[in-house]
Amino acid sequence: MSSFLKLSRRDVLAASAAASGALALGVKPGGALARNTDKVRLTFGPSGGLTLIAKERGALEKSLNEQGIKVEWVGPFPNHAPTLQAVTGGSADFSFGGSTTPAFAAIIAGSPLVFTQFLIYRPRTTAIIAKDGSGIDKVADLVGKSVAVNRSGLGEFLLVAALEKNGIDRSKVNFVYLNPPDAAPALASGKVDAWSMWSPGVDIARVEYKAHDVFFEERDLDFQIDFTTWLTRKQFASENADIVRLVNKAFKDEADWASANPEDAEKIAQGSPPRYGDAVRERFLSLKRRYEIYPVTDKAFVDRLQKAADWLVERKVLPEQVTVTELLAQV
Repeated sequence: MSSFLKLSRRDVLAASAAASGALALGVKPGGALARNTDKVRLTFGPSGGLTLIAKERGALEKSLNEQGIKVEWVGPFPNHAPTLQAVTGGSADFSFGGSTTPAFAAIIAGSPLVFTQFLIYRPRTTAIIAKDGSGIDKVADLVGKSVAVNRSGLGEFLLVAALEKNGIDRSKVNFVYLNPPDAAPALASGKVDAWSMWSPGVDIARVEYKAHDVFFEERDLDFQIDFTTWLTRKQFASENADIVRLVNKAFKDEADWASANPEDAEKIAQGSPPRYGDAVRERFLSLKRRYEIYPVTDKAFVDRLQKAADWLVERKVLPEQVTVTELLAQV
């Protein structure tokens, strides 16, 4: 008689109970842990990006709840860097979909983070702007002037790229390191002469501060060097691969919805009470913005990101080389 047939009914029931318990804990066949928690902590900010749309609309939270995952929103955060600190410190599980450049900087500094997926919104409106009547109409006019940028972020690299393209040594321009909430009033009050900024801050400033483009990313930059991304701790990704996959899918679904429903998406992004005026919202509606998600398995995208990282290292925006393929969640 085979050893299987020698199993008692008690043995079979015990094995079945053990298997059920393992599945409840998220253990995959072979012993790999797929989930060790039923909660995920997502960061958000007031900028009106896809993460904020997801939080306000509620569909992402509902979808994850249906998968047995409770969502806790942590924030608001002014920009990507502090969300990376929150994830590294263990008070959040995912950064909020921000710039890849401070993410690289955090990893180089020792944060045990991995990328979970990427986003590009199109068309892009990122630019270096100056107030109308300032006498700053082209990049050469920035010589001797002060420009607000976020350190090791999209603002800083865009200014570096603009100066390089126009043959201007960066020592001739005063880089003023400010986070967006501080940079906006600094530009408005004249404490800085220009601001290197992304959406929606740059779009609000164009309207409310009567500002114009000095260097426009989509038009003047030869290739995109910074992308939107989510990150988590490497340990969280390895212990909760199922959660990472479900969060990725939920944000992909949100991106598809926002792209297909621009009017509703822009109203949510504007907020209530509104974060910016109707003129800015109408500007966004005219652009018909699209949100394109790229998984960490997309080799062509990863190659683009590696090219961008190499460019940033060569210009000393990042202090040392990174290998993007080593920084991807294995999910």
